Amino acid sequence: MRKNLTKKQSDTSSGISASRPRIPAAYGIPKHTKGLLPWAYVTERMVGAPHYWVCTTSPNGRPHATPVDGLWLDDRLYFTGSPETRRNRNLAANPQVCVHLDSGREVLILYGEAHLRTPDDALAIRLAKASNEKYGYGNSPSDYKASGVNVFEPRVVLTWREGMKDATRWRIRTSEKKDDT
Repeated sequence: MRKNLTKKQSDTSSGISASRPRIPAAYGIPKHTKGLLPWAYVTERMVGAPHYWVCTTSPNGRPHATPVDGLWLDDRLYFTGSPETRRNRNLAANPQVCVHLDSGREVLILYGEAHLRTPDDALAIRLAKASNEKYGYGNSPSDYKASGVNVFEPRVVLTWREGMKDATRWRIRTSEKKDDT
């Protein structure tokens, strides 16, 4: 699990760092790093969100957005759905995803990739329990193991509130290609 980086805004051991996003100066984003939002803010918002907007791209380049039920565990978003949905067919062709929450005032936008995975027994049990606690329904552990679960791993997270004075970009470093958002 990622650390709460309120005092130190980067942590090379966890591979995440916070800075200001690249947004035109006219929007009033401060140049200093004072007031960046902590990673705990991202975690709190993602755990508490009832639904998540998952944005994918079809093979012909058409954007597609759908709200999904999901679970934020260990800095990843887990969501399911029929392989016949446009979202899941898009993901099979292109794993690049943008996820965001409903609010336009307390913005949280995540960029990364989602892949269909078969969870191990421990994760399947955690997902079933968390879904039933959050929604009052959900797949059983055996359902998760049989059908798999989409696992979204963010690479860049943008968040702001309060008129963008606290706009923060979190970069989550991996050995893969870096995003320049």
